[in-house]
Amino acid sequence: MPDLIKMYIRQTAIGFALSAVFVTLLLYFNIVNLWHLVTHTDVGLLAVFLLWLFNGIVFAGVQFGISIMLMKYDDEDDDDDDHRGMPVGLTPIRVEAHAPRGQNRQISRR
Repeated sequence: MPDLIKMYIRQTAIGFALSAVFVTLLLYFNIVNLWHLVTHTDVGLLAVFLLWLFNGIVFAGVQFGISIMLMKYDDEDDDDDDHRGMPVGLTPIRVEAHAPRGQNRQISRR
């Protein structure tokens, strides 16, 4: 299995574990009376599952994005040149501009 796939699976598992901790803390501290709402309705278990699932998707994506951004840069990359993306050889081109009729102005040159 490629290393990138292994890293993706590992970071996704970490994201869903963080989601489980987050949802547990939400229920434990009874944020916005969530514990009462979940325990006193017949679809409370489904609500907790969906809260964990959707937060897990978000946390997994953020976890994977952070791990990709923290990867080291490979200095031996040979697909770019020494210009580093800067344009080379730009020359100015003179373009004549015409004012609409009746609005001729004198422009002073310094």
